[in-house]
Amino acid sequence: MADQTTHSAQTAEADKGYWQANLRLIYISLVIWALVSFGFGILLRPLLSGIAVGGTDLGFWFAQQGSILVFLVLIFNYAWRMNKLDAEYGVDEE
Repeated sequence: MADQTTHSAQTAEADKGYWQANLRLIYISLVIWALVSFGFGILLRPLLSGIAVGGTDLGFWFAQQGSILVFLVLIFNYAWRMNKLDAEYGVDEE
């Protein structure tokens, strides 16, 4: 009975660590996405207006294309990091 209790406590600790790492990754991704889409595209646009990219200013580029590209990179990064995290905690699909 003591072994089962110890195993349950270890499993609970592993689950807690897994979800903390998962949530940390989600929060970091959301902050980056908000900074790029809202920050660079809207709030910091006047500061970025002097930098030309593809015939337009950098703030406009972030609002129209840059935030989408960063979002795609975040998706692939999240999937890659979650696969590593799943393997680390033994909950991977393979």
